[in-house]
Order: sequence, then C-alpha cells, then structure tokens
Amino acid sequence: VVVRHRVPAPAPAPAASKPAAAKASKAAAPAAPAAAAGAAAAGECKVVAGNEGNPALQKLEELGISFTNYSHPLAFTVEEQEVVVGHLAGELTKNLVLKDKKHGMFVVTVVHDRDVNTTVLAKLLKLPGKANMRFGTDEHLAKLGVKAGSVGPLCLLNDTDCEFKFVLDKELLDKELVNSHPLRNDRTTALLPSDILKYAEATGHPPIVVDWSKAPAPGPAPPAKGQKGKGGGEKQKAPKPGKEGKKAPAGGGDGGKNLKKETLLCLTKTKEEDFAGWYQQVITYSEMIDYSDISGCYVLRPWSFSIWEAITRWFDDKIKELGVQNAYFPLFVSKKALETEKDHVEGFAPEVAWVTKSGETDLQEHIAIRPTSETIMYPFYADWIRSHRDLPLLLNQWSNVVRWEFKYPTPFLRSREFLWQEGHTVHATYECADKMVMDILDLYARVYEELLAVPVVKGQKTEEEKFAGGMKTTTVEAFIHGSGRAIQGATSHHLGQNFAKMFHLTFEDEEGKKQIPWQTSWGLTTRTIGVMVMVHGDDKGLVLPPRVANLQAVIIPIVSKSVGL
Repeated sequence: VVVRHRVPAPAPAPAASKPAAAKASKAAAPAAPAAAAGAAAAGECKVVAGNEGNPALQKLEELGISFTNYSHPLAFTVEEQEVVVGHLAGELTKNLVLKDKKHGMFVVTVVHDRDVNTTVLAKLLKLPGKANMRFGTDEHLAKLGVKAGSVGPLCLLNDTDCEFKFVLDKELLDKELVNSHPLRNDRTTALLPSDILKYAEATGHPPIVVDWSKAPAPGPAPPAKGQKGKGGGEKQKAPKPGKEGKKAPAGGGDGGKNLKKETLLCLTKTKEEDFAGWYQQVITYSEMIDYSDISGCYVLRPWSFSIWEAITRWFDDKIKELGVQNAYFPLFVSKKALETEKDHVEGFAPEVAWVTKSGETDLQEHIAIRPTSETIMYPFYADWIRSHRDLPLLLNQWSNVVRWEFKYPTPFLRSREFLWQEGHTVHATYECADKMVMDILDLYARVYEELLAVPVVKGQKTEEEKFAGGMKTTTVEAFIHGSGRAIQGATSHHLGQNFAKMFHLTFEDEEGKKQIPWQTSWGLTTRTIGVMVMVHGDDKGLVLPPRVANLQAVIIPIVSKSVGL
C-alpha cells in the first residue's frame, strides 16, 4: 500500500508565536497574491489560551510541557491543514492508524510529505514473518478516542491498554517544532520534538523511531490513480480520504452543509474511495447488522439472518443427498482434550476463549469454548467406531463458535463469535475421504455461484496455510474488487490419519485386521454474507441476488390499449 499526497507550498505569511520553550521565530513576509485563499484561511487561525478541558492538553500541563494551541477551520487531511496552519512555524505531520493481524496496531507519525509504503515500513520495523499492514477502521479510531481526521501523537493518551505501538519518523526529531491535532481537527498544537517523546513515554508508548533514509527500495509500483500518459502529461487527482486515519466530512469538503436534510441515511462513503467505510455503512444502514457492547460480537438482524437461512436450507439438503446426518455436540471442551493434538492446539491457541470461573469460584480446570469441534467430537467417534460396518461416519452440525484472536474484527468477515456448519466424516480409505473433500468443495462453490452469484476459484492451500494438524486444505476464494484482494470463502480439509491416531480411532476391516481410518472436516460460515455484500453492493447501498433476497419484486408494465400486444 502506498500513500501519496502532493502538498502545495504554503503561502508566506506572518509567523505565529511558538511554545514558551522555543525562542526563535520565522521572519514575517507578505502574503503572495496567488495565495489569497490560503492567506484568508490563515486569518482564521488564532492562538487559544489554556487547555479548553482537552484531556491531551491537560496531560501536557501535568507533565510540565509547554505548548501553543491554535484554533482554525476543520481540517480533515494534511492538505486542508496546510491551508489553514501552513504559515505557522514548525513541521506538519501525516498520521496513520495501521493494523496487522500478527503484529498488532500502530499509530504512525511522519513528516507531512512522506510517501509511506507499508511494505517498506514493515521492513524498517523489522516485523518477523509475513506482514500485512492495512489501514485501521472507525473501531480503531474509537479505541484512540478520536474521529477520522483527528489522529495525532496526542491521541495515545486514550490507548490506556497500550494496544497500539507508536512509530515516529526520525526526521521529525530534527525539526524545531512539530504541529499536529490534539484529539480534534479544528485545533493544531505545536510541540518540541523532545516533548513528543516525553509525552509518548508518559502514556506508556515508548516511540519506535524509524529512519526512512535507510529504507529499502519498495520495488516498482503501479502508476498512481489519475495519472495519464507518459513522461509529462500527468494528471493528479485529489488525494483520497482516509489514508491517514482521516476522511473528508460527510457530503464533501463543505463539512456536510449540502447534505440532504432528510433521514441522513444515505451513504456518505463510496466503494472506490473508502471501501471499509462504505462496507460499514451498507451493512448498518440496510439493517443487516447491529453492534453489541462486546467488540467483535454482532447482532444478525432479520435481513441478514434470512440470507443465512436460505444458505443453510440449500446446503443442508445437498449434504443429506451425500448421506450426511446432522448432530449437535457441546459448546465446551476440556483443556486436556483440546491439547491432545499438539499442532492443532498451537494453531488455535491465540484465539481460544476460556471459562475460568463459576460465579466467584475459580474452576480447577479451565474449560475452553470451542474454536472448532475436532477435539470435542473425536473422542465420541473413538467410542462409536468398531468395525468397517460403522463406516463411513458422516456427521454435520450447525452451531456457533468463538475465536478471540481478532484485535480488529469486521462484521461477517472476522468476528469473535460466528455461525457456521462444520462437517466431520470418517472413512475406511484415503480415496473415499478425498472424494468427500472434493464433493463438499464443489457444494461450497455452488453456494457462492448459484445462490449468491459470486464467482469463486477452487484451489489448495499451501503447507503454511493449511488447517493445523491436517493433511491438506482445499478452498474456494472470491475476489473483492473494492479492496483488490482475494478472500477465503470456505474450506474443506483432508485430515489424513493424524487425528485418528491422536484420538485412538480404529476399526476392524473385512479381514478382521485393525486399521486406522481417514478423516475430513469442512466448514462454511456467515462470512458468505459479507462477501456477497462486498461483491454486489454499490454506492447506493445493498444489492441482493434474487435467490437469497427476503423480498422479491416483479415489474408489471401497464400499457395503453392502443398498443398492440
């Protein structure tokens, strides 16, 4: 991901005063005629006395840090901030909120004209393994106590659990002053670089100072959107909102003054420019989802649950044609059972939620809430299977599971509790198990293509990505045009004989010899709904394929009698 901003040179204007700790000041200069608009905006910039009850400024005072606070019109981007406070002494900052599944969350503060390539940033941070840094969502901003367009180093105060790491551009340390928003984007606070370091340390966020002069080459990048032609002939579009945890006000740059003053339920995000914001608005405004007070746990309202019911009816009928029967197993699993298969538990360890108390009494043995049901079901399978006549054993359950590893959940796509079906089958031969794996994979592809009208690609996961403890994992993957990424739609696993050995599953073959059976497991979740929304939705809202739509509409034309039909 590359963030590029073209910032016009600020118009010269009288310099404003610095913090008490800074003694030098820029020389005043008359405003250039070509920068009349900028000069007018600068005229609206005024020094504000005191802390205004702002928690971040109160913290600065508590730490004995001098600062100067300026009021100005709302500035949602670096470019807008440049217009209103670019005449002030000091360096403006670009501030990013980034997330990575393995490495956590980051607040990144760099000089205002820095091109931030997240791949390069991951290398500078020396993040181990494969890093996949993406921009944060409104949920991440809420953790920092700010709204879009107001991110800055001072928001670290609100991260009381210290979930975010603070990354600071080394070049800022060489500046005389650093200017950034103090939790609101109609204010800019000027600080000494050394005081930013002091503030970050005091809030429990020791800065990770990054030297971009030592950055490795990012490699060739595609042309920026809006650039045309070769050589000169460049046409630069306005920067997209949301690239640094900031976004334009609803309704455009006028602060939303021209919004229709009706229900205010029209989408204010576009699929192309702010895909994450657009997705959140679509599923909320269409009444598909609601948010509970527990992060990552959502309410599936009738519009979305009816789609899941349509999927379950179709899929349940199809697997029963294959001889699969439904059953239900407990939600809880003992620690001993969960840890039976080493690779399996290591793969799920970060996301297991545990029950540790009964009322006020600590439990002697912690009980896990199922992240998946292999370790719950297979001890029973070992009791039930004795002979080749007991095979194949083909069971499925419709249930919910809990996976708690997500620091940044997304409705339908990555939630801490979700609905799914999980099938677990046992076979006498490898070939029979493999046929089941592929038959189920075909059904998953049909769910997406026939019910949801979403094209998918069938394939096999790499060794690193396959199901923990299994032999191989097959998958259906969909392409999301809005994000430019593929997404896993459903998986069907060939478990081989590994779980059978761990849980002592054996059977007598037709010759009376003890054999180890072969197993499969496969699952489809409510992620299907999220994928469908992302593929078909547009800037007007939700678009549903007819086979899962709760309401069906037929257009009946009424024509004049004079028209011969």
